[in-house]
Amino acid sequence: MSVTVLYFASLRDAAGRESEILPLPASLPALYESLRERHGFTLPVQRLRVAVDGEFVDWEATPREGAEIAFIPPVSGG
Repeated sequence: MSVTVLYFASLRDAAGRESEILPLPASLPALYESLRERHGFTLPVQRLRVAVDGEFVDWEATPREGAEIAFIPPVSGG
């Protein structure tokens, strides 16, 4: 059982990839915290949005087998 994690902006840079397939996590916060440790992400959960299968969700949403999970950091533009 697995999920696909998508990375954007600074998270993509830190992870060195656009996506990866990982085992189904117990929760979205637990998944992000494990990725913070693994990839050295500096942004706390409170600064990110999370989307599952293309729709923004609350951090309390339960991850599903086969889901596509995107962690979206704040971006600046001009």
